[in-house]
Amino acid sequence: MTRTAKKKHESGLRELIDKYISTATAATFNYKQVAAAIGETSNAHHRAIALYLAELAFDGVLLEVSPGRFKPVQRTLEATGTFVRRSNGKNSVITDDDGEPIFIAERNSMHALNGDRVVVSVAAKVRGREPEAKVTEILERKPQTFIGTLRVDKHVGTLVTDSKFLATDIVIPRNKLRGGLTGDKAVVRITEWPENAQSPYGEVVDVLGRSGENNAEIHAILAEYGLPYKYPVAVEKAAEKIDAGITPEEVAAREDLRGVPTFTIDPRDAKDFDDALSVRALPNGNYEIGVHIADVTHYVKPDSIIDREARERATSVYLVDRVVPMLPERLCNGICSLRPDEDKLAFSVLFEMDAKGRVLASRIARTVIRSCRRFAYEEAQEVIETGHGDYADEILLLDRLAKILRKERYAAGSVEFDRAEVRFEIDEKGHPVSVYFKESKDANKLIEEFMLLANKTVATVVGRPESKRKPKAFVYRVHDTPDPDRLSDFAKLARTFGYKVKTEGAAADINKSINRMLADVQGKGEENFLSTLAIRSMAKAIYTTTNIGHYGLGFDYYTHFTSPIRRYPDMMVHRLLARYLAGGRSVATDKLEQECKHSSDMEQLAANAERSSIKYKQVEYMKDHLGEVYAGVISGVTEWGLYVELDDNKCEGLVPVRDLADDFYDFDEKNYCLVGHRHGHRYRLGDAVRVQVARCDLPKKQLDFVIVDENGDRVGAPLRKSQPKPHKPSKNKKQTTKRKK
Repeated sequence: MTRTAKKKHESGLRELIDKYISTATAATFNYKQVAAAIGETSNAHHRAIALYLAELAFDGVLLEVSPGRFKPVQRTLEATGTFVRRSNGKNSVITDDDGEPIFIAERNSMHALNGDRVVVSVAAKVRGREPEAKVTEILERKPQTFIGTLRVDKHVGTLVTDSKFLATDIVIPRNKLRGGLTGDKAVVRITEWPENAQSPYGEVVDVLGRSGENNAEIHAILAEYGLPYKYPVAVEKAAEKIDAGITPEEVAAREDLRGVPTFTIDPRDAKDFDDALSVRALPNGNYEIGVHIADVTHYVKPDSIIDREARERATSVYLVDRVVPMLPERLCNGICSLRPDEDKLAFSVLFEMDAKGRVLASRIARTVIRSCRRFAYEEAQEVIETGHGDYADEILLLDRLAKILRKERYAAGSVEFDRAEVRFEIDEKGHPVSVYFKESKDANKLIEEFMLLANKTVATVVGRPESKRKPKAFVYRVHDTPDPDRLSDFAKLARTFGYKVKTEGAAADINKSINRMLADVQGKGEENFLSTLAIRSMAKAIYTTTNIGHYGLGFDYYTHFTSPIRRYPDMMVHRLLARYLAGGRSVATDKLEQECKHSSDMEQLAANAERSSIKYKQVEYMKDHLGEVYAGVISGVTEWGLYVELDDNKCEGLVPVRDLADDFYDFDEKNYCLVGHRHGHRYRLGDAVRVQVARCDLPKKQLDFVIVDENGDRVGAPLRKSQPKPHKPSKNKKQTTKRKK
């Protein structure tokens, strides 16, 4: 192509791009989208388009909302979105049209708070700078509170908060303190933030107790995530009025299974028994295995005060030293709980199985049961290991069948994530005195397998009706396929340690390769972080009315039916199932989907609170061990330092880059390591290190380490006269865990 022809084609190309920009319907676009729209496929033309878009952005015709993504400036003079506040000053707005964050300086924020709905004006992009916006109107304030420690002076109080959403303290007038004193942990609501004021004004909503006291700190964690830490008196009173009796009429309307050997298997300290198993031999030589679930919805009526509270909570919250229940104690630990030697109402799934573990038939029925025995996991495990004990024949049969089901599930492509969970032994004041690991053994897996089978069966009955009619609206527990990029990144990382993970092909084959990697990595230094990254490469399971199957389990249909005492979606499933079994019509999906989303959101908040409580207890525990030296593994690498997980107790802390005294280190993001300038030393993900406990910041839940050599001396630092006391690994206790899927 001659120079003249090339210029002519370039001019025509720019005209086509200009035309596309003037008529584009997409909120944002990149060079690939433009190229596809105007029919250009060559790499050379792609480069020309990318350069022209960058030129237009430099000239102010386009706004570069993120690297490589553009929008016309004339469309973005004003936008609506959600304000994101950060204590580090890096505020932004997530606009409704494209979901891209745009930076907002504090001076341009109008003191908007995190989550507020705002109108912003977007400035044209200046070359070399990030796009910026200015808040012009706050449309809707998001109700929120802040947690911190009070400091009360003669005329005014102040809440000192470590919130990641607020950089300043909150000023509280004396008459708005609700009796709070200096050193109290409190919940505060912002009432106003005058335009020219550096700090907002607020009022105390609740005083939680003295800062540092266990109850106050645990309640603060719950309040931080917007989770309830008290039960409304009105709901408790309503629960007290519920008649716990079972009438002859109710028994006659149900299948009576009180004569069938039935028992529960739960954690030793459990009080709410929401599931039981039964076993009986059938005349044809097969077995009837019953999965019996507490019939909570028989007692909790739709839209009652108890139901509304349960729907709002959506889940019980399991913290280090307590359970915050979804239902009032009289229901969850009393009326509904499948306690031994008491007649109880249940919703049951009954399976006919042969000796080879094949499910030949199943049915769902409302029943009356009577548990003969309450087993702790440890007791059931002893029966499995010794072959002796109460109901040994039944437990051994269930164990054998469960192992067959489990093997088949993994063969079909279910992912096996069996990670040890860290737990603490707490004294009477709530202080952690030792660390132990919860280990999933055969008794746990027995229960898990039959709960999975029941959940799968219920979802299949509704989701795939035998009549080939359109499925009725239902609540599913779904798990999407992994993000290809995240899975690919994980596979590359695993490969650096000699493990192969498939990224293409059938889901079952990919999952089998992950299972092989998880099996091979057990007991090795890289086990924890590779298993963690494997989990992170997966999507999050959620509740929804749109069934896409459960990728991690390898099920086409799955729901949550087995824990209505502690999960509201299970109550929703019970009600829908009862309606449909009685021949009722399908319900509208809109409200159902809203409740699903709320339950998914609350589940995530509860998980965050649980992790936060564990982190708090880890820092509190390690505070008693300042200066001690531990062996650990690098579990994370960032530009600001190394995260190290201790071998002995799984506590995780940070080695800040500033404390790596032997060199100046750069972050190699691609290879997950820090590289020293002078000596070329690398700190890589999975490397074994020795660290000394340097700092414990309890309010911030932060634990800092320094790396030491074999002699206990800080790497790169002068030798010290006194050596730290080496830590002697403790004999960890082991305890089984309640299943969560």
